[in-house]
Amino acid sequence: MSGRIYANVLGLLQKDPPLVKVIPLSGRYIPKARDVVVGTVTDVQGTFWLLDIGAPRWAPLHMTGTPWKIDFGETEQYLHVGDAVVVAVESIEATGRIGVTMNGEGLGKLEGGTIVRISPAKVPRVIGRSGSMIHLITQRTETRMVVGQNGRVWIDGPEDGVRRVEECLRLIDEEGHRSGLTERVEALLRDGEPKGSSGHHTAFPSDLPHVHGERRRAPSDRDVLDEPRVPAEKDENVESNEFGAPPDDDVGPQEPE
Repeated sequence: MSGRIYANVLGLLQKDPPLVKVIPLSGRYIPKARDVVVGTVTDVQGTFWLLDIGAPRWAPLHMTGTPWKIDFGETEQYLHVGDAVVVAVESIEATGRIGVTMNGEGLGKLEGGTIVRISPAKVPRVIGRSGSMIHLITQRTETRMVVGQNGRVWIDGPEDGVRRVEECLRLIDEEGHRSGLTERVEALLRDGEPKGSSGHHTAFPSDLPHVHGERRRAPSDRDVLDEPRVPAEKDENVESNEFGAPPDDDVGPQEPE
């Protein structure tokens, strides 16, 4: 043998010494503890909501895992079927049951906006190194984004800006494994700017309020996440490899048991 190791799937190499693994470029999201994900409510029960986070099973969000003081049977006053939320994966039981929470900085209900789905493997490319790609996109389109590790991206802002973000996400999803991604995204954003635009836009302030565990009332239209959410520096582990190009410098569900 030549001393080389080959993967049996096409993907991105992730180093986690002493282990290495290849993240497939496609496939269903497999949750891990501490992942921050974007989900939608699919059912409302007396003490919990069922969330679709793109995993093999639904993820129940119990009322005690929210920043609201809720009595039994009041869950529908807080979240409805179809609502979008940002939650964190707390645990994954041996049965496959996924535990999630809304308690934590940057977690909460999302109001309005649009959700776009991409391959979970491309999430590090959407974020970029130290959040550079997401900053580039939101600044040039005057939008807000929440990027979930499950490959669901929430976008809010002017209609034209949302459309341009969707185009960028489609490009990243299709070509994120190739080099020169940042240049292609910049060109796409530049081509989509209105004529006469200087290319300079006002970025959203970084001190806009988060939804977090101190709130103790029913959510209102203001209880939304107004700041781009960047999952913890997971992109730093994406390295060059034989199956995917190096990153740029900035780079049938079941009921719970």
